[in-house]
Amino acid sequence: MNGYMNILVAVDGSSEAKRAFYKSIEVVKLEENARLHIVSVIDIFSIDEDDTSYLEREEQRIGDLLNSCKTLAKDKGIDDVETYIKHGDPKVSISKELAQVIEADLIVCGAQGVKNAEHFFLGSVSEAIVLTASCDVLVVRGSVK
Repeated sequence: MNGYMNILVAVDGSSEAKRAFYKSIEVVKLEENARLHIVSVIDIFSIDEDDTSYLEREEQRIGDLLNSCKTLAKDKGIDDVETYIKHGDPKVSISKELAQVIEADLIVCGAQGVKNAEHFFLGSVSEAIVLTASCDVLVVRGSVK
């Protein structure tokens, strides 16, 4: 038993996020009544507010990604799965907002995501999660091959 009952995993379509997702499944399977929460955040601050077509395409992509993750988790024997699409800054939305709402015991994320170049300018999302989360954080390195 690991004691984690609400595991929140952040996915964005990157290979490292996919590995974090698989790792979250491993963690959930260690606890009989654990719940898996899968989130993806659309960073609305990085898009032009007039570009509604981009937002629609991104919502569709993320919706498909979350549905795929949910199906895969269920195929792996995880029955209690929730998915969330958030709009905003992923550095805030994951650890300061959603993690609080669902009372996350653990946040799982990849070391780098789709916007890995962002680390050099603003600081990575995973770094922000580690610094601001009120629960444990598992940062997963490497990608799924």
